[in-house]
Amino acid sequence: MIIHIVGAGPKSNTITEITQKDENQLLIGVDNGSHYLIEEGLIPEAIFGDFDSLSDENLEKIKRLVPNVFIYPPEKDETDLELAIQWAITKKPEKIFIHCVTGKRLDHEFGSITLLIKFMNSGVPIKIVDEYNEIYVIKEGTHYISKLQQFKYVSFFSLGATVENLTLKGFKYPLTNHLLEIGSSLCVSNELLEGEGSISFSEGIALVVRSKD
Repeated sequence: MIIHIVGAGPKSNTITEITQKDENQLLIGVDNGSHYLIEEGLIPEAIFGDFDSLSDENLEKIKRLVPNVFIYPPEKDETDLELAIQWAITKKPEKIFIHCVTGKRLDHEFGSITLLIKFMNSGVPIKIVDEYNEIYVIKEGTHYISKLQQFKYVSFFSLGATVENLTLKGFKYPLTNHLLEIGSSLCVSNELLEGEGSISFSEGIALVVRSKD
């Protein structure tokens, strides 16, 4: 099962690629993201938020359609997105894709990226997606990456002090046992040469950003 979580940021065209007919998926709306799904004719399994950005009329409409409604006060320790991810992980999905959390408020966007770090040991691959980017984090080990026409560029950033012994194979700019430090721009806008490449390192956390112009 694949879970799609739709946030309350600017509406992304990636939602239109979701289809209600796919029985192998589950949809979750976060605050106004719930309304985005309903607008596309998609019924979420669950919704999370304080819903202060929704009109009473839209909220009541959504509540009549959605099986699981979780309403929280605005003042709380976790964000609505974090609560939604926690719930999604309990469903033991194969993957989680997060939509509509980029492109407007930078604090919300950065907060969403840090949640990728928080849940990276959950056993569930989690990616943030929009029209121009696919964002995820990886930890030490070897990871394989396939070439995608829609995301030509692949960038890597250290999310800790360093990523140690970074080795890139199958890339236009390969590396062998490189020490990638935080703030380094060496690994920005790389490209895959073949159908598949590999990323390996011995210690650290790396942010992977796949992008298109």
